Amino acid sequence: MERLTALVDELAASGIEAVAVPLDVTDLAAIAPAVDKAEAALGALWGLVNNSGVGGGTRVERETEQNYDWIMNTNVKAVYFMAQEVGRRLIERKEGGRIINIASIAGLRVLPMLSIYCISKAAVVQMTRTMAIEWARHNINVNAICPGYIETEINAEFFQSEPGQKFMEKFPRRRIGEVQDLDGIISLMLDPRSGFMTGSIVNVDDGQLLM
Repeated sequence: MERLTALVDELAASGIEAVAVPLDVTDLAAIAPAVDKAEAALGALWGLVNNSGVGGGTRVERETEQNYDWIMNTNVKAVYFMAQEVGRRLIERKEGGRIINIASIAGLRVLPMLSIYCISKAAVVQMTRTMAIEWARHNINVNAICPGYIETEINAEFFQSEPGQKFMEKFPRRRIGEVQDLDGIISLMLDPRSGFMTGSIVNVDDGQLLM
């Protein structure tokens, strides 16, 4: 919560109104109250960016039920029911809206020793298409972004190591992305002018999917 509060302060300094609402997305009963708090502070929702996700894994024969549940509950179940809660509100208001699910190129190709993660992100891709079809008549656009390798706290140490640097040499431009590299596509998908865009699965990967 301290980090979220610091981010709110940073945004406020730039003239952007924001509020931090803590939520464990795997606690399904907590989703609606969290959305209530956000709407009470900032007004009716127009868009949702479903960005919560976890990774990690090993060879298929070594995987555990605990890791399976942790990844699938966060990457699939929570994403589904978060979108459901927001979708219900948008349908009731009859004003349309935008939902963006963050998938991964792992949902479009196989990454070694990440079987459960790949399965979860493939599920997000299909989830997005299903929601797009069902909610199109309500003017709710549902799209997914499939990022390539983006530097985060989870992988920064690896990519700064010698094995990580060697792995990066396989990429078309021998680099990984930054979180800000997703700003443009997210802004496009949330923009009211993107009304003809729904059910799209857009990979933002600097060509990594072409390898």
